[in-house]
Amino acid sequence: MKATASMCSPRTVRGTHTFKIARYSLHRGLGAGRYVRSAAFDVGGYLWRIEYYPDAEMEMKNGDYASVSLELVTAHAQARATFEVRLLDQAGKLPPSVVLARYKPLLFRSNPPTYMSEDFLQPLPYLHGDDSLVVECDITVIKEPELALIATTFDIKVPPSDLSDNLKELLETGEETDVTFEVRGEVFPAHKLVLAMRSRVFKADLFGPMGDRTRKTIPVEDMQPAVFGALLHFIYTDSLPSMEHLVGDDAEEMVKHLLVAADRYAMERMKVLCESILCRTLSVRNVTTTLALADQHQCSRLKDACLDFIASPDRTDAVVASEGYACLKRSCPAVVADIFERATKSRKI
Repeated sequence: MKATASMCSPRTVRGTHTFKIARYSLHRGLGAGRYVRSAAFDVGGYLWRIEYYPDAEMEMKNGDYASVSLELVTAHAQARATFEVRLLDQAGKLPPSVVLARYKPLLFRSNPPTYMSEDFLQPLPYLHGDDSLVVECDITVIKEPELALIATTFDIKVPPSDLSDNLKELLETGEETDVTFEVRGEVFPAHKLVLAMRSRVFKADLFGPMGDRTRKTIPVEDMQPAVFGALLHFIYTDSLPSMEHLVGDDAEEMVKHLLVAADRYAMERMKVLCESILCRTLSVRNVTTTLALADQHQCSRLKDACLDFIASPDRTDAVVASEGYACLKRSCPAVVADIFERATKSRKI
């Protein structure tokens, strides 16, 4: 598929001019419509000038007002621009600046001249100690837009990777397997190269100097068949099998068994994934057994999560009163010391 695109972007040039009106009180009384003006200054290739009316541009019936306007000085020219006029307080006693006038894009002409004036109450609080007033004008000139053709792209949709699907099919069909594992009477055919590629423990057992490359059947002790099957599923697909058929404690126990299997066969990502699942299911009922498991299998992330859970002031008493805590004191006294240390730090915080 061929795709093209273009972009229209206005070019802008921005500039700021500061106009100081010295001995401001002497300019009062000039009369409505009379002004003092700044020197001409350049922004965007045009000359501009600030016009300040000490007694306002038009005579006001109510209140003591002044006015300000912006003039395009360049002869026989026109320009689109936005502008903002501010008063500055250099003494630092008032807000840094107060906006007198702010306009969205306007078309300025020098012939006939375009005036956009703004009236405001006399800015006496902004008079400096030397009876001067500082006006700052910020102008952004909008130039003709730039048209750009964005590079043509040719987009070919790439299908998602199906490597894990292929490996899963390879495991399920049992094609070209060269080793079989026996787990409590159940057999699991597998491929030595895949196992060695994914686990350094399997690599050492199958191809290491202490291994027997001719072995066709390998017994697996101290593991449930369902757990070993899930381990193989992760090795081939890099994901845990669905556990929707397990509920409550059964699902939690399965994850714990999978963590032990992952640690046994040095499957680090699988181990961290199990830690993550167990972190999300911590409760007063299971936190002590999960903590013991984390300590036994060097799961530092899971152990920290358990310690933080117990150290929470609203949970500590309930955990300490639980049957699991009494078992933990007998089996893992060092971990109990970690609990008290974490709880002490939590109270200090």
